Amino acid sequence: MARYRVGLQTRARILQATRELLGEVGLENVTLKDITERAGVGAGSFYNLFDAKEQAVVEVLREAIVAVDPDPSGEGDETIDDLIDAFVQFMTGPSRSLARIHLQLAGTALTDDRIAPFLARSHRRRVERFAAAVGRSAPTMGKTEAQAHAEVLLGALIGLAMRWMLDESFDFRGHVARLPRTPVGVTA
Repeated sequence: MARYRVGLQTRARILQATRELLGEVGLENVTLKDITERAGVGAGSFYNLFDAKEQAVVEVLREAIVAVDPDPSGEGDETIDDLIDAFVQFMTGPSRSLARIHLQLAGTALTDDRIAPFLARSHRRRVERFAAAVGRSAPTMGKTEAQAHAEVLLGALIGLAMRWMLDESFDFRGHVARLPRTPVGVTA
């Protein structure tokens, strides 16, 4: 039991070090050596808990996303507006630097086979939640149509977020407010 607790404490120190370093120096400048030194652990201890630096980074991002989750208990009662508001909060709130790193990782996943599975799994889960919320708002809509609309919404949100991060004068919230919550022709 004590060994398990030590593992949890080590994991927490690694994640805290990763979180701090990402905020201080950004994704491009964080090294495994920096993380292990800041956490006070050896590389072996790191690799007992994580497969790669990127896995620790993805875990930090997951925690930041969960922090704005409108349905943390997983009851499945969030609305599409709740999910969109949570996305906007993640991108513009206290986790903004992590949101930027999330977008950077998404781009990196296109060419890095170590990161791609983490991001693909995260995206699938997000699409499922958005599709379920779309389905709850329009019960007559089929599952395939709800998933397609969820993909379009998420693509639009990510594109708008990237645009805003490149130019903060861009009206991110205003454009998000214009997104259709249900597909055209479907009644709620």
